[in-house]
Amino acid sequence: MRWAAGLWLAAVLLVIGHQVSFWRAGQLDTDVLALLPRSEQSPGVLQAAQVLSDSAQRQIVVLLGSPDEQSAQRAARVFAAEWRAGDAALAPAAPGASPAQAVQALQPWRDRLLTPAQRLRLERASTAELVQSALTALHQPGGSGRLSDWLSDPLSLWSSWWSARTGASPVRPQDGWLMFEADGLHWVVLSGETRGSAFSLHDGAMHGDAIRAAEAAARVETPGLKVLAAGVPLHAEAAAAQASREVNLIGLGSLGAIVLLVWCAFRSVRPIALVALTLVVGCMTALSVTVLVFGKVHLLTLVFGASLVGVAEDYGIHYFASRQRQPGVAPFELIRGLMPALLLALCTSVIAYLVLGLAPFPGLRQMAVFSATGLTAAFLTAACWVPWLDRGRVAPSRFAAAVGGSLERWPLLRGRGWWALAVAVLFSFVGVARLAANDDIRQLQSSPQVLVDSQREVGRLLRLPSPAQFFLVQGASEQQVLEREEALKAVLDRLPAGTLAGYQAVSDWVPSIARQQADALLTARVEAQVLAGVGSVLGEQLERPAFAPDPLTLQRWLDRPEATATRALWLGVGTEGYSSMVLLHGLDGRAAAQLMQTATATLPGVRWIDRTAEVSGLMARYRISMSVLLAVGFVLVLGLLWHRHGRTAWRAWLPTLLACLFSVGMLGWIGEGFQLFNVLALVLLLGIGVDYGIFLLESHDDGSAWLAIVLGAASTLLSFGLLGLSNTPALRAFGLTMLFGVAFVWFLSPLFRPHADHG
Repeated sequence: MRWAAGLWLAAVLLVIGHQVSFWRAGQLDTDVLALLPRSEQSPGVLQAAQVLSDSAQRQIVVLLGSPDEQSAQRAARVFAAEWRAGDAALAPAAPGASPAQAVQALQPWRDRLLTPAQRLRLERASTAELVQSALTALHQPGGSGRLSDWLSDPLSLWSSWWSARTGASPVRPQDGWLMFEADGLHWVVLSGETRGSAFSLHDGAMHGDAIRAAEAAARVETPGLKVLAAGVPLHAEAAAAQASREVNLIGLGSLGAIVLLVWCAFRSVRPIALVALTLVVGCMTALSVTVLVFGKVHLLTLVFGASLVGVAEDYGIHYFASRQRQPGVAPFELIRGLMPALLLALCTSVIAYLVLGLAPFPGLRQMAVFSATGLTAAFLTAACWVPWLDRGRVAPSRFAAAVGGSLERWPLLRGRGWWALAVAVLFSFVGVARLAANDDIRQLQSSPQVLVDSQREVGRLLRLPSPAQFFLVQGASEQQVLEREEALKAVLDRLPAGTLAGYQAVSDWVPSIARQQADALLTARVEAQVLAGVGSVLGEQLERPAFAPDPLTLQRWLDRPEATATRALWLGVGTEGYSSMVLLHGLDGRAAAQLMQTATATLPGVRWIDRTAEVSGLMARYRISMSVLLAVGFVLVLGLLWHRHGRTAWRAWLPTLLACLFSVGMLGWIGEGFQLFNVLALVLLLGIGVDYGIFLLESHDDGSAWLAIVLGAASTLLSFGLLGLSNTPALRAFGLTMLFGVAFVWFLSPLFRPHADHG
């Protein structure tokens, strides 16, 4: 034991050294996407999703709305100055390309850049009608003074094409600001970009505070100003702040409850200090091992790990409960006597956590490694150090005597008790039948509702495309991708009115060479006829100037600073060939998404991607597969118990099975949805609940064992009950399931202990 204690001390010293470097480096992760399983889609889909994620990670957008245009601009001037001064994490504003530069860059290829409506008009309208249109444009105010410009575009195709390109966004430059009108207000658009990742917690970012301070200053200038803010950095910051609060609430709350319970039971500081030591070493070791395995640790792992406090204290409490009942037994002899039950309890709990880690969610695997490691470290601390450090007596207390003695008064399940149990089972089955599955990925979302509402409003007002629903277009070459985009857009243009507000595609700016050649021939033929007709009216010989002889290439446009929007859509070449994205505006509802999928299902190289539905589908499948694994876990635990206890093993096993059923039934009766995290809680309940039955079988109605069970169950109820207060729906579902389950297994386990005549 001396060697074991020394080796464990050396290991803990290494952990302490790692903890110092960890907290200095700030390796905490708040990215919700890091919790999700890897997509079952192809690498092309993963690349597209990553590009969309990266493009939005560092952007913050603020809208300032006022009934008066000048007051909105005055407020924007004050807001921008205060925001930049108050948020040191914002990168300097980069100068953007002006619209005039983009017009000039594409001007040489004007003759081959047409919208579908323009193309249809040139093909179907009569020459006389087009000549009249050209004459009208020529005689507009200022038209006669720009005859050379008119000759290059007699039908005003170029201005119409640009209107179509910029029509997806309502924003227009005005007096040096980006502005638009909507909902009876004049809006100014301000944007900022963070220096580092949105999910970095060590850059001193306080985006929300800076925006609130800037808003207060702007309201002094413009009372009644409406402010909307959106962006991934704001959600990441809110998640970090919330997780910090929940870690403190759950961890400190459950630790305080444990301290109070241990004090009531043992009336001594020494048991409190040594139980706390096992918890601290367990949590530190769990954190270090998790970081070494995964490279970083997610904040939700810490929130979940804070509930570990309600489980890991069991080993120390069992030791001191036995020490209180057997004061004359030497500490090492006492721990050796407890070792079979403690080891069996540890094994069942670790099995449950490892089953939890079989789900392909990186976040859940972190939680499993954290919890299994923490329990093991707490066990080793209790086994190796507590007997060395425990050098005094543990005096009896009235509280301990009352709790330990209550086991004698706890009824055994016999006779009519079985009928009552059958009624409870039937009641639970009715509750289970009322359950409805809820696999929505938004169960992982925990941002404040005001921020969620603001994000939606910004998206609606700016007509932003959805980053979770888009088309992936793939082909063997650039030209094939562009041609397939054009085929896709033709289908989208034929959809019923109101289905879609618009779309963004690479081919909007750079059509395929085949399309360019066809449109160049079309404009050359029609405009020559129009100029001949206008020339006959004017009595002049009119000739259209020449345009670029070569087609516009994709790379030539992407190299331009004005092509920022196009670069975000072009994915380039990968393992599956060339690919691009087509983003959609104004898509709302599942019916519209289903229409997108069915309308384009037969287009070659075009794939409808719905990330929200995909991940929700993954969660549904994993909910089912984890339910199967839960059943396998029950079988494995029963086998482990059978190996130790033979035919009485069912007495430690059945209470947990019934507690799982009763817990799920309660969820149905109170109207909660059933999701993956409910199943994961049941997996954990298997590991925790069986421990109670194990200690009751091992102790043979020993009051000290029952005292330790009561203290452990109470602390577990408190820790997971506090988890039920989390603002993250998934963690709340986990906490509620554990709250019901632990309460039921605590009540049921003594009912199934062996009768006196059974030994």
